[in-house]
Amino acid sequence: MCTVLEKEDAHKLVDQLPPNATWDDLIHEIYVREAIENGVEDSKAGRTKEVSEIRKKYGLPK
Repeated sequence: MCTVLEKEDAHKLVDQLPPNATWDDLIHEIYVREAIENGVEDSKAGRTKEVSEIRKKYGLPK
């Protein structure tokens, strides 16, 4: 899923970075924000799974 980028949001994101931020820092912030927005969208749409189901799938303890 790709969300539409609002220029105002992009400006705010860049403005929040420290003065010595790198391109990698910016890319990381964009990735984290998109992952969170996608997760919230999935949650609202009911596209989630129980933690116990995921633990079982990957053989993790309860």
